[in-house]
Amino acid sequence: MILALVGEEPEKVLATGGNYLHKKIADVTTTHLDFPSGLKAHVFVSWLHPFKDQKLVVVGDQKMAVFDDTLPWEDKLLVYPHSVKWEHNIPVPTKGTPERVAVPHSEPLRLECEHFLDCLGRQKNTLTDGKEGLRVLRVLNAAEASLNKNGQSISLQKRKTPASESAKETFIHPSAFIDEHVEIGGGTKIWHTSHVLHGSKIGKDCSIGQNVVIGPDVSIGGGCKIQNNVSVYKGVTLEDDVFCGPSAVFTNVINPRSEIRRMSEIKATLVKKGATIGANAIIVCGNTIGSYAFIAAGAVVTKNVPDHALMAGNPARQTGWICRCGIKLNTKHQCPQCGKRYKMKAKLGLKKIP
Repeated sequence: MILALVGEEPEKVLATGGNYLHKKIADVTTTHLDFPSGLKAHVFVSWLHPFKDQKLVVVGDQKMAVFDDTLPWEDKLLVYPHSVKWEHNIPVPTKGTPERVAVPHSEPLRLECEHFLDCLGRQKNTLTDGKEGLRVLRVLNAAEASLNKNGQSISLQKRKTPASESAKETFIHPSAFIDEHVEIGGGTKIWHTSHVLHGSKIGKDCSIGQNVVIGPDVSIGGGCKIQNNVSVYKGVTLEDDVFCGPSAVFTNVINPRSEIRRMSEIKATLVKKGATIGANAIIVCGNTIGSYAFIAAGAVVTKNVPDHALMAGNPARQTGWICRCGIKLNTKHQCPQCGKRYKMKAKLGLKKIP
């Protein structure tokens, strides 16, 4: 309702709360919204109060409007001609008798349904559409992030790509959340409900799918494609042109325990240029995936992988060599599709013959 009345999205969101009935769920919250035009709003919610209270208060420079959903219909919307004048640097309030606003008596849910059917018939957008839903979710996500950071203010301003970075612009879906101190290269696209945590760097022309988590402090090279539901945790580094299939899994601690914090024991994982990690594959931390290696779907990598190696199974074992173009090499180390030939390179896998 606030977004609809104001007609713009907030630039900052700050939320504080108290946990009384549940250790991880706030029972009482106050959310503050700062808008670019200078307007401010706040939302107070409590599950603990012993009474029902649903009010919307709009304070203007001349009058104040109050909508109280618990009152009888004729008193639901009142306008108060209250004002404050400054006399000798002292605020002097002036109060007036509240005025009733005549609102036709009707059933709100019925009106919503009739409006929806009318829009279908006229082929026009409803007042509350998918775009409005995304705007609301963006604010709610920021409020939750602020709660988790003990009331830290969260900025909702879209990141602008520096001119020196690239002529191409980044695309960040409205439902995605980008922390502060994040670098994103020109031409990169970040899709629905993904989250890039602070200190992370993403190169140019990357594609970050839906529900992807990156960071904190993760480095991703240019031209990478990260499909849906992948989490690239701290300690993982992706070089240029790496492909991560849907729901691929990275780890960063070899022996995790919920009750023991081991972030100081993170083991680094390096995925070198051009490597492919298939859908649902698992990369155990502390290992290196060689350049243009290919990890089959569902494979579990528990050791270092040479350049151009084709790995499959649990635990993953090498089943052959693979070309830069993604085709398995024949017994003569030649690609049957593009014709490239390779030769063995001690302990490092294959090397393309010029």
